[in-house]
Amino acid sequence: MSFARPARCVFCSFSRGVSAGTRVPSRQFHPSPVLPNRKPRFPNIKSRDAKTLDEITREMKPKHFKPYTEEDKAGLKEEYTPEQLAAIEAGEAAIDPKDMAEQFAIRQDPMKLHYLDDFSTIEPGVDKHVRAPKSNSDYNATLKSDDDFVEDYARFFAEMPQDPTPADWVRFAETTRVTLGKEENELNPHSAIVPDLFGPAESLTQDNKPYKIFETEDNTRPKESDEMTDALKRLLQSTGYTTWQIKTLSTKALVSHSVVNQTRLGKVRRMYCLSIAGNGNGLLGIGEAKSEESADAIMQSKYRAIRNMQPIPRYENRTIFGDVQGKVGAVELKLMTRPPGFGLRCQHLIYEMCRAAGIHDLAARVGRSGNPMNTVKAAYEALMSQRNPEDVARARGKKMVDVRKVYYSGRE
Repeated sequence: MSFARPARCVFCSFSRGVSAGTRVPSRQFHPSPVLPNRKPRFPNIKSRDAKTLDEITREMKPKHFKPYTEEDKAGLKEEYTPEQLAAIEAGEAAIDPKDMAEQFAIRQDPMKLHYLDDFSTIEPGVDKHVRAPKSNSDYNATLKSDDDFVEDYARFFAEMPQDPTPADWVRFAETTRVTLGKEENELNPHSAIVPDLFGPAESLTQDNKPYKIFETEDNTRPKESDEMTDALKRLLQSTGYTTWQIKTLSTKALVSHSVVNQTRLGKVRRMYCLSIAGNGNGLLGIGEAKSEESADAIMQSKYRAIRNMQPIPRYENRTIFGDVQGKVGAVELKLMTRPPGFGLRCQHLIYEMCRAAGIHDLAARVGRSGNPMNTVKAAYEALMSQRNPEDVARARGKKMVDVRKVYYSGRE
């Protein structure tokens, strides 16, 4: 008999032993409540009954794809609306079970998933990676020369303690940088190991070719001048381009006139300039500038146009996606897509913009006012307002087939 708990009364069956201390419920080791034993939702599968993915692929038959039962439909009604359920049933009825059985297989292409149901690992082609901040990039970073490394070694031997250890050498090798420039650019760079699935001007139906902003440099390129203006240096730092790349761009001043500002001291006359810049392969930008000298206004407007270059969507790298409209001030214009070989039949300002952007087939109609400055701005607004039909179809959950490419091999 335990002395901590009194014995039950042998004469009265209604009496109950009272514990010596206060009754405290036992504390769980996790916050989830204790659930009663319940039957598992899915039956356990023994190892001898399990099959590999290759065996499942070989043994797949049309009879394995059974239609929804009434019980399955009742469960779907709890999750989907009647319209969605009707769409699901229509999609199931449109697919032949024989095709499902023949096409059911594990992907073997380079972009295959290395896992089917284990989402605890990260795949570069599927999962979104964490990118470093853009501020860590340094376009002016260069590799150290032999003299720089000699200075690092000399500094290491000069600061070496009297009793050096291998740990000192390891610390020096791990902390010594190999580039000159911003420290974050080398220690925490923008990773290119996991690139975007789609780069600029790439889509599901187009060839995944690298988007080249500039052509490949050759040995005949002009040498960079030793003397550069402050404006050119700021342009190179802000864009990351080289002097040779800036020279290969197509720039032109489209609008230039004088403007007058009336002040209490009299009229102050200045020059206004509107320029465009493009690489002839899908990039286009416009820039405005004012200065007392005409040459300074032209140079500043061209540099601003280069800094403001944006990618222009192009269909087959020759025309635009459908007809688009633009309006700035009293200028209203419409840009229309045209078949191959049509050429550029438009106003001379829009003609120069299309040549700089790499558009070869286009027609334009300018209505109401003919202000040159607003015409250039309206045309740029219309080009930037294009919507890729593939993006629209993907947003609506539809499948788009380009009939021009399927039946006419891209020829309208």
